[in-house]
Amino acid sequence: MSGTVVIVGAGVMGTAVAHRLLERGFAVTLLEKSLPGAESSAAAAGILGAQSEVSGTGPFLELCLASRAMFGDYVRELEEISGVGVDFEQSGVLEVALTPAEGRLAAGRAQWMLQRGLEVEVLDRDAARRLEPGLTERMVGANFYPRDCQLDPRRLGSALTAVVSHLGGRFRTGLQVQGIEIHQGRAVGVRTATEVIFADVVIIAGGAWSMGLSQLPPIRTPIKPMSGQIVQVETRPATLRHVLYGYQGYVVPRRDGRVLMGSTLEERGFDKAVTLDGIHRITGMAREMAPSLGAARLSDTWAGLRPAPGDGLPILGESRHLQGLFFVTGHYRNGILLTPISGVVIADLVEKKTPSVTLDPFLP
Repeated sequence: MSGTVVIVGAGVMGTAVAHRLLERGFAVTLLEKSLPGAESSAAAAGILGAQSEVSGTGPFLELCLASRAMFGDYVRELEEISGVGVDFEQSGVLEVALTPAEGRLAAGRAQWMLQRGLEVEVLDRDAARRLEPGLTERMVGANFYPRDCQLDPRRLGSALTAVVSHLGGRFRTGLQVQGIEIHQGRAVGVRTATEVIFADVVIIAGGAWSMGLSQLPPIRTPIKPMSGQIVQVETRPATLRHVLYGYQGYVVPRRDGRVLMGSTLEERGFDKAVTLDGIHRITGMAREMAPSLGAARLSDTWAGLRPAPGDGLPILGESRHLQGLFFVTGHYRNGILLTPISGVVIADLVEKKTPSVTLDPFLP
């Protein structure tokens, strides 16, 4: 099967889908209002936390686990084609409990994961500090998830953009899509201020901006922007080895000594400002988990807009109301983690194939 596809949005979701469709013979054009990978994709911390970021069993956990399992091969494929390293690191994630109440929460999480057959190590304070000496002496314990990992989202976006270009995908940037073009109950393209861009298939991958199009049919749940601020510091030499995931935020050390600390959860529309209050909350959280970060050098701050679905689940699949219109959006805090699986399942659906994972809870 082949045909023409227009994708609205060229972040990691749009480019991941384009990658797989181009491999299968489709002609793909990606429309982006700014630059490929420059919005939410570039603002993420890059934690691949299928266990550390998921609250319980069910289809969403299975989707996350399936995507995490793909990353080793996925990264090798992208790096080989693009020549861009994405700094993939199987560092593991420590879920740090600072209080007895958090310790009970961590123990409960470990219990259901072990029942599910997932790998988790329950550590007391001394064992956790042997694994990560930079942790505070005040902690009560930690869960260690050795299979959770990390990468650099900006490099992932660059690699995917290069792969799509290499395979013949077309990017049109600085273009604001205004609405869906419909003919006889089917999506046949999109409208901008100056033209209609026709295609056999339309895919919405606009992240937090996905709902701002006219003629958009009803979907399962609305998506709203949720702002998140991040603070980056530098430690030389590097003082932390593992991602630290706390109940108030996270700390992500890179091998080159950079450390990302985040993140706020703020509902303030499309405002991406970095605030003193946000910086104060983030740095206070990080220093509480790893006191040595207080001496780190501040190097950058930024904020991004997570696409937050009303029911907490991503939107993946073809519209129930409009043929030829597909959605790959609403990934909220797990967009980087779900990049490889999202690209495959949407390409499968466009080709009328049955995906390898259950999508019923995620359909539009």
